[in-house]
Parts: sequence; C-alpha cells; structure tokens
Amino acid sequence: MSQPPFFHEATGAVRFWVMVNNALVGASVSREALHHRYRPDGRGEDPLETYKSHSADIDEVVRRRVAQGSIEPVMLREFDLRLVVPKA
Repeated sequence: MSQPPFFHEATGAVRFWVMVNNALVGASVSREALHHRYRPDGRGEDPLETYKSHSADIDEVVRRRVAQGSIEPVMLREFDLRLVVPKA
C-alpha cells in the first residue's frame, strides 16, 4: 500500500503514486504546473487539493508518460498537463 499524496514543501510539488501495470509508480507535479493548468485565475490555492480534484486526469498522464518510456519518478511538467483536444 502506498502512502497518500502529499505536498512536499522543499520542492514545491505534490508527490503521489499511480498504479501502472500492477506496480506503483512514484510521480510528482509542481505547484506551478497545477496552477497554470487547472486554476489559472486562482490565488492562494492549495496544490494538494488541486491535485485531488483532478487526480484521475493527472494519473492518466503519468500512465501515458510511462507507456512512452518514462521511468520512476515521473515528474510532470506543464506541457504534460496541456489540454488535448481530440481531432475531428
């Protein structure tokens, strides 16, 4: 069992674990990346709460990165969290 997600003050990132192919993979996403993607108009938002509100989407991004060859720990960037619009 992994520990719950938490905000790591020293790095300014939320650290969390995602189940990928029956293995837990450690990952992190910065406060800034969360802010820019999910709360661009927010002020003083809690990065851990932002992560929790969007964890399903963020966890899928981690799975995609692992499928593309990323190894643990997966550090998500703003680019990884960009809104992907399906092509018509």
